Amino acid sequence: MKKLMVMGAGIYQVPLIKKAKEMGIHTIAVSIPGNYPGFAVADEICHINTVDYDEVLRVAKEKQIDGIVTAGTDVAVITIGKVCDEMGLCGLSFEAAKVAADKMLMKERYEACGVRTARYRKVYFDEDVQEAIQDLEYPLIFKAVDSSGSRGITRVNTPADIERAVEAVKKTTRKKYYIVEEFIIGEEFGAQAFVFGGKVQFVLPHGDYVFVGDTGVPVGHFAPYELNDELLADVYDQTEKAVKAMGLDNCAINADFIMKDHKTYVLEIGGRSGATCLAELVSIYYGYDYYEKIIQAALGIQPEFPQDQAVPNASKLLMSDRDGVIRSMANHNAPDERIYEIMFDYTVGDPVKKFHVGPNRIGHVITKGRTLQEATDALDEALGKIEICVE
Repeated sequence: MKKLMVMGAGIYQVPLIKKAKEMGIHTIAVSIPGNYPGFAVADEICHINTVDYDEVLRVAKEKQIDGIVTAGTDVAVITIGKVCDEMGLCGLSFEAAKVAADKMLMKERYEACGVRTARYRKVYFDEDVQEAIQDLEYPLIFKAVDSSGSRGITRVNTPADIERAVEAVKKTTRKKYYIVEEFIIGEEFGAQAFVFGGKVQFVLPHGDYVFVGDTGVPVGHFAPYELNDELLADVYDQTEKAVKAMGLDNCAINADFIMKDHKTYVLEIGGRSGATCLAELVSIYYGYDYYEKIIQAALGIQPEFPQDQAVPNASKLLMSDRDGVIRSMANHNAPDERIYEIMFDYTVGDPVKKFHVGPNRIGHVITKGRTLQEATDALDEALGKIEICVE
């Protein structure tokens, strides 16, 4: 029986674990101790911090795993690269993983390889930030270079906002530096893609529903994202250039873009599938189980990515507008072929946080339709029939 090590046991790793088990694969969930849903699903549990690649590697060798993978998080990507290199497994390399997990290294590669991206500066916490960024134009984005899920990212409109932004980065990062880049004013969107055997297998642009806080945080997505042939070609071109610049191969791709003046700018690219229902978006749109493809690639099996169908779909997270405890939950939706999935992460009596970043979600709703309008109408209707009381 094949053995698959899944990095993380959170809500975004559960579908990977379940699919692997359906495929007859022995699953090993790796995570620090906690109330993580993946622990109840996996065949085996290893209580290890997913960033401790030396310990994960030791256990991976001991258990003679056949593959290692994650979904929806950047935290464990470096560890995956280390294990793949050391054990000769199929996946992104250690070097590419380090680039994918550090926004500063990523930007440097983009600049060197001609990838279209925002102007930026690397800033150390012990230097004068005003002097370091004096040639950049406001508004700006202050980013922790080693975080995901929109954590440690703050928009700065004036110099008066800088101190708050720096403090927000400090609370998130493990690095001595951070990145400041110009905020490109345009239309944000994303894409899911996959690179295998040195070739980008597909690129699926998607639209984003955004929660506006300190910066825009995706709270849902939809496909198709309508682009004419010229713009779509530009998306493909910039994706392929960015993937090559980063050295990514044999992995899923989660890309964030912005469109300005009919040109695609690359904000960042992760070497894993996206969170916030994005793997499900791919599965519904193309008609195959995307988690299965991710697992096949991790095991060194050539995955096929047919693109002979396109089913419109949309999704949004369920969120709370306050910190508190769930007092009641009710789903009044009747069975509907347009509803793909309604999921609650918590139950009555559980504490939840006011939504600020992606991990603050308390569930999701995914719908589909013959047209995008039908899918989004179904999404709005389904959301309107869900009641969650947090006090």
